[in-house]
Amino acid sequence: MKNDTIDKMSGHWLLAKIGKKVLRPGGKKLTNEMVELLDINTNDAIVEFAPGLGYTTSIVLDKQPTSYIGIDLDEKIIENLNQKFDNQKAVFQLGNAADTRLDDCSQTKVFGEAMLTMHANHRKSEIIKEAHRVLKKDGYYAIHELALKPNNISDEIKKSIQKELAITMNVNARPLTVEEWKILVKEEGFEIIEIKTAEMHLLEPSRLIDDEGFSGFLTIIKNIVTQTEVKERVIKMKKVFKKYEEHLCAFVMIAKKK
Repeated sequence: MKNDTIDKMSGHWLLAKIGKKVLRPGGKKLTNEMVELLDINTNDAIVEFAPGLGYTTSIVLDKQPTSYIGIDLDEKIIENLNQKFDNQKAVFQLGNAADTRLDDCSQTKVFGEAMLTMHANHRKSEIIKEAHRVLKKDGYYAIHELALKPNNISDEIKKSIQKELAITMNVNARPLTVEEWKILVKEEGFEIIEIKTAEMHLLEPSRLIDDEGFSGFLTIIKNIVTQTEVKERVIKMKKVFKKYEEHLCAFVMIAKKK
């Protein structure tokens, strides 16, 4: 990877380039809990917003839903996923999570991971509203995102965290407190069913091993150590995560359409 490419690349795609497959703030464990809480079965019509590398897609497809649609803004991601899941009952389409063009009340379950955090609040609301529109009555919506803690965190600390995350991750990260996330989801017509939280240890060795396996962990470490520019960026990301460790967490929220 060229220096300018590394500098401009978003943090999560940089990690993907060096071998990280699980790019969710709560890791594999929280993703698995989210899928289990959704209780996906053969009667479900599923929509996933921003499927990324397709890690959760594989887990969901193993549940054999009636249908699965993955929607992403990145044309390359859509091409890669259509190839990866070519022989499975999955459709990936280029589109906007805030305007999917799917029929009203057509899906039973919708979920998205590590994508709402990257949007301003009004944009978060638009995406949540779209999930509500396409869901059938009593359908379920799940999110797995980054959150701030405690709920009464000061505005000063919140702004500092958002600013430093944006600089180090090269994305417009706008995490909220769990209570603020709840308010956003409720305002769009959902009832909160359950919330699970976890430490935001994305780059901690124990989490890396748990998410990627030991061989995957070694591959990532090797790629970091042997590429100076990559090493510098990963160190910067880890420093920010460590600096604000007591104020960052991951969470999964399961909500039901009223």
